[in-house]
Amino acid sequence: MEFTHDARLSLQSMAALVNSRRPDTLGGAEDLDEYCRRWQWSGSRTHDLAELEAVRSLRGRLEGFWDADEQDVVALINLLLREGRALPQLVRHDGFDWHIHATDNATPLAVRITVEFAMSMIDVVRVGGLGRLRRCAASDCDQVLVDFSRNGSRRFCDAGCGNRANVAAYRARRRATG
Repeated sequence: MEFTHDARLSLQSMAALVNSRRPDTLGGAEDLDEYCRRWQWSGSRTHDLAELEAVRSLRGRLEGFWDADEQDVVALINLLLREGRALPQLVRHDGFDWHIHATDNATPLAVRITVEFAMSMIDVVRVGGLGRLRRCAASDCDQVLVDFSRNGSRRFCDAGCGNRANVAAYRARRRATG
């Protein structure tokens, strides 16, 4: 499934933010700074506790994208866009070619993040890709993932669950034959 570079980055960033809840890896300002650096969030920042709490509070709401049907996803997208007063514009900056920003750089980080994620979810809905938003198939994991594989076969998150499942299956086969 093909997405533009900015939509793909946004979807990966959204999954990372949702996955930061258990275990909580967004506990302090330095964690938020690292998240913003890793996922290339531009624009103004306050670097205070209020900003951190605003971003942390998004996680549960955004997780709803993984558990909702198409109608509920569309309703959530539209709600987030209205709340963020989205006004899409084409921009080019920091080495990225033309892409869409739907908020001003001075808009608070949590609002920019929310609107960006809603914009990327528009692409997911438009291409019929909601089935690519999955939960990890490992029985002991509740992480979310976005399957960008060509054939849509990704089942495990990036936390090593696929390796653990493969090792367990290998050991079970060895016990059965040996």
